[in-house]
Amino acid sequence: MKIKTAEYIISNSDVKKCPEGNIPEYAFIGRSNVGKSSLINMLTGRTALAKTSATPGKTLLINHFLINKEWYIVDLPGYGYAKRSKESRDKFQKIITGYILHRMQMTNLFVLVDSRHKPQKIDLEFMEWLGENGVPFSIVFTKMDKLGKEAGPKNVREYLKVLHETWEELPPYFMSSSEDGRGRDEILDYIAEINENITNE
Repeated sequence: MKIKTAEYIISNSDVKKCPEGNIPEYAFIGRSNVGKSSLINMLTGRTALAKTSATPGKTLLINHFLINKEWYIVDLPGYGYAKRSKESRDKFQKIITGYILHRMQMTNLFVLVDSRHKPQKIDLEFMEWLGENGVPFSIVFTKMDKLGKEAGPKNVREYLKVLHETWEELPPYFMSSSEDGRGRDEILDYIAEINENITNE
């Protein structure tokens, strides 16, 4: 899939104020500092579409970007940022769950995981919650360029092995790097395939 246009549309904290219509939405979420904004910029080929920051937890709202005037990328707030106050964390929890559970246009949720780390309890619990609520999701292993040619895929295999302990069937997964563009074609082709299926239904 070629990205011809990518434009920022709206940011808000209320799912009811998200864009109207039936355009498919592909949302991206992950722990703070997992490389979400960098991945969105890499996928769209735009250097500053999504705001990147060295400070974790900068995405505070639901951000909609219209791609090729046909579908949306949705940048969701990161979860699990410990330095936020409890009140602030509760607010983000409400925004995230409100969107994920009640946004009918959300077609797939990409859950980003840092490929350098062992499975984190917060990520595993989040995926379990998605499964329990029947939310369609895929996993994107980020920052693959930070690991060697063998170490990266090995880490991913180990991660999937842990998931297999509780999941009978694993969700689709992708290995990516916003530095070298790894995984870009696979993720965009996956989105194109889903879009095509929706059109044919």
